[in-house]
Amino acid sequence: MVTIAMDFKQYDVWVFDPEPAIGHEVMKIRPCVIVSPDDLNAFLATVIIAPLTSKVRDYPFRPGFKLGKVSGSIMLDQIRCVDKRRLSRKIGALPPKVVESVKELFREMLVD
Repeated sequence: MVTIAMDFKQYDVWVFDPEPAIGHEVMKIRPCVIVSPDDLNAFLATVIIAPLTSKVRDYPFRPGFKLGKVSGSIMLDQIRCVDKRRLSRKIGALPPKVVESVKELFREMLVD
C-alpha cells in the first residue's frame, strides 16, 4: 500500500482495494478515479473516489471512459470516501472529454 504523502490529483485513476465490503458495495480490487478536489486531497488522509468497471451498462450516472486499451464505465452511483492507503498505484488520468462528462453528471446528481 502507499503512504499518504503521495500526490493524489482529481481525475487521476488509481488501483484500489475496497475490502472489506458488504452488501452491494464494490467487492474486488479495481481501478477508481479520484473525484475529490486537489485542495482536499493535499490535506486529508482520505480521498473521494468512483470505482471503474469494464462492464458497460445503460445505467444513468455511469459515463463511459477509455484509458489506453481499457474501456468501461465510471460508477458515479458508487462514490465513496476511502483512506489513501487503499490506493496502491496510479495508472493514468481521465481524458478531458470524460472529465467534462463526469462534471455534468455530478451537477445533475447533486444540484437542483
